[in-house]
Amino acid sequence: MASTPIEVRAARGRPLGMPPARFLRDYWQKRPLLIRGAFPQFHNAITPEDLAGLACEEGTLARLVLHDAKRNRWTLRSGPFSERDFARLPKTRWTLLVQDVDKWDADVAAPLRYFAFLPAWRIDDVMVSYATDGGGVGPHVDHYDVFLVQGRGRRRWRISTDPDAPREFRHDADLKLLTHFAPTHDWILDPGDTLYLPPGVPHDGVAVGECTTYSVGMRAPATAELIIDLAESVAEPLGEERRYVDPALAPARDPHEIDAAAMRRVAAAIAELRDMNATALRRWFGQFITRYRAAHEAQPPPRAITPTRVAAKLPASALLRNPWSRCAWARQGRGALLFVAGASYRCPVSLARALCAGREIDGSALAARLDADGYGLVATLINDGHWVLQRPARRRT
Repeated sequence: MASTPIEVRAARGRPLGMPPARFLRDYWQKRPLLIRGAFPQFHNAITPEDLAGLACEEGTLARLVLHDAKRNRWTLRSGPFSERDFARLPKTRWTLLVQDVDKWDADVAAPLRYFAFLPAWRIDDVMVSYATDGGGVGPHVDHYDVFLVQGRGRRRWRISTDPDAPREFRHDADLKLLTHFAPTHDWILDPGDTLYLPPGVPHDGVAVGECTTYSVGMRAPATAELIIDLAESVAEPLGEERRYVDPALAPARDPHEIDAAAMRRVAAAIAELRDMNATALRRWFGQFITRYRAAHEAQPPPRAITPTRVAAKLPASALLRNPWSRCAWARQGRGALLFVAGASYRCPVSLARALCAGREIDGSALAARLDADGYGLVATLINDGHWVLQRPARRRT
């Protein structure tokens, strides 16, 4: 369609090449978009050497994908890795992928501010991939939105917008690769170019020489995952004593029939799930969506801090959020529920907004809006390991 081109060029102050409202209306979860020159800020966010070093650290989610082109075989290895692992790699056709690099590296996280037109709780992570010439992960589909931002070097991207494209997968690879892939579009991306893909679009990226790509992926829980977690959250406080009961049981006409009366008793037994109100549903979802999928738990400080001590130190400090502590908030009555890493806290809307606004908060500005309860909440969040007080960096004069 003429009104929805598949390729545009970014402009000053418009990294999407258009207002965010138009992007969301015409492209978001509807059709792909290639944006030339969108995010050049990603170009030097992390070096290949630093990415490899990160892949050697315990606690990182790192993978190596190797492609034997002659035999069309794909090999997947999981980290953490060692220097010896990298030394044994071939010269070409391999890719290193590291998840959550934005949690480990502030330079990688910084450009996320350009995605502020999206709900922050929808952004999952920034995965960084480094590939040698010919490296890639093969043709595949993702079930979430992703912005593929080209960093160093160049990458060839091919995609298919054919709605009837087959979705069969190979059975001879650890990766979920498409058996058949017939691209409808073929591009070479230069540094800063960005390819947006909605869920379900077949695509294949291959490095042209050495290159680095930043994948800004969205969190899109499966419906089954939502239902299971909701049911578990409702069931957890009920206890074993809550059972299916039938004190008014009548003689069975057929002992093998599940009759209408039995189904009414089943409905009564699961009434908590069926009758969940909007407030309870909001609390559950806020706690669910801010829990992190990887096993990174916040560590409390060696010594707990009191609200009084927070009040004394905060005006001359910065409040830094643990990068693994996801946060969001929702209105509840005249106040708010603040969600942090799967927990919820009552507080004023202004405080919830301030705490979620960024990873580093000016302590003096925050202190100006806190009352005794506010200092108590900040102390709790610090003691739970989600925030830390730190002296702000001295400015050069």
